[in-house]
Amino acid sequence: MRAKITYFVTAAVLVLYFFLVGSRGVLLIQQGTLLTVTFGVAVLILPVIGVWFLWKNTRFVTRANALAAELDAEGGLPVDDLARTPAGRIDRDAADEVFALRRAETEDSPDDWRCWFRLAIAYHDARDTPRARRAMQRAITLHEGKA
Repeated sequence: MRAKITYFVTAAVLVLYFFLVGSRGVLLIQQGTLLTVTFGVAVLILPVIGVWFLWKNTRFVTRANALAAELDAEGGLPVDDLARTPAGRIDRDAADEVFALRRAETEDSPDDWRCWFRLAIAYHDARDTPRARRAMQRAITLHEGKA
């Protein structure tokens, strides 16, 4: 729940920031000189990119959460019983061991979104965020039938 609150607060602050930056871009364009119009258009590009990025990430998280809920209802979510360091981080060797199992499971069933979802969690536990994100995107694609 804390993560959701943090996400919504951060998103709200970003939207406010995009609005303020966008309004400055409009003010620059209204000045009417070549230089201010050029800067105004350049300033307006930043909020557009930011809104697109925020939208893409929100869609990704929403879809991943829907998959997690569905997998949980089926009883297929992996149990978080990995060994942890005294600081609370997941032990690297334990994560690597589970990762090997998840990778083999995914290689055996490459068209099963559930396997890709569990592989994404294993990547995340192994602190490989880029691959975790790609695996989760693959799970979402397979779940939606777009593969």
